[in-house]
Amino acid sequence: MITQFSQANKRLRRFLLLMSMSIIILTNSCSQFQEVKTLRVGMNSWPGYAIALYANDAKLFEKRGIKVELIHFNNQQDNIRATIRGSQDMSFVPLWEVMQVDPSNDKPVIVLVADISAGSDGIVSRLGIESIKDLKGKKISVKLGTVPHLVLLEALKSAQVNPSDVTIQDVSNERGAELLKSGEIDAAVLWEPSLSKTAKEIGGKVIFTTKDVDSLVIDSLVTGANTLKSNKRELTQFILAWFDAIYAVETIPDKVFESIAKQTKQPKETVAKDYEGLKKGDIPMNQRMFGVNGRLQEATRESAKLLREDLRHGRLIRDDIEINSDVLLAAIKNWQP
Repeated sequence: MITQFSQANKRLRRFLLLMSMSIIILTNSCSQFQEVKTLRVGMNSWPGYAIALYANDAKLFEKRGIKVELIHFNNQQDNIRATIRGSQDMSFVPLWEVMQVDPSNDKPVIVLVADISAGSDGIVSRLGIESIKDLKGKKISVKLGTVPHLVLLEALKSAQVNPSDVTIQDVSNERGAELLKSGEIDAAVLWEPSLSKTAKEIGGKVIFTTKDVDSLVIDSLVTGANTLKSNKRELTQFILAWFDAIYAVETIPDKVFESIAKQTKQPKETVAKDYEGLKKGDIPMNQRMFGVNGRLQEATRESAKLLREDLRHGRLIRDDIEINSDVLLAAIKNWQP
């Protein structure tokens, strides 16, 4: 009787062990085949954002365990609006564009700085105008409410010229270059390569670039507060892949620019030159930008102040932008080359 009970007990233990192993195997299989969320990220053709094109092509996002869909926008307000309204997860977008996005049920949260303009944007003038101070009483082309408008305002501030002392021709960059060439205006706010090319064509001079100041032209990665709350792991992995791509820029730049050139149908040399005019969004820069009382908070205040001093743009400026370093610091802590 005891022997029969002992054998039954052994069979029960064997059965329970097999059941436990089956549950473990089933759980592991489910987690292996669980669908990975695809992060939808908006961007335009700005050279600083193109690093994400390389990261995608080199499968750096996949190596970090995430899927990414990069969505192209011509209009940056459409881009950031899509993020704040929840139709995509993040936007690569300038700080100034974030500051003017429409009110919604969510608020914008900056989680990374991708680059800062350091020569890529500037002002070209006709022959005879040698400095920003010489712009007093002159006509300058700039699209009001856009980043070039901010470039003009920080240039005027650097030379202590009041915005009301200049007349603005409210046109696109391309149209501004045409008007300058035809002599209808005195200067134009442009970005490279049009900036240097136009100066050469008209025999004029580049009288200011963002390299001359600690520029407010800050390109950021922005999400919504709701997305950040529910996707911290994925956003952290995205930033880790971003740092992987920046490391590639530092160590294998030819490979990076060749990949971007192929995807954007440009010469590799053009891609490399355009990127030269930027401070890259590496770890040291982001530590400076997101530190306690860091540059990003200061730049947000300075930008708002400049734009409120020249209301010709007619835009509403948001005061609820959040600067959140949680996912950035998590990525910095875990990143290794």
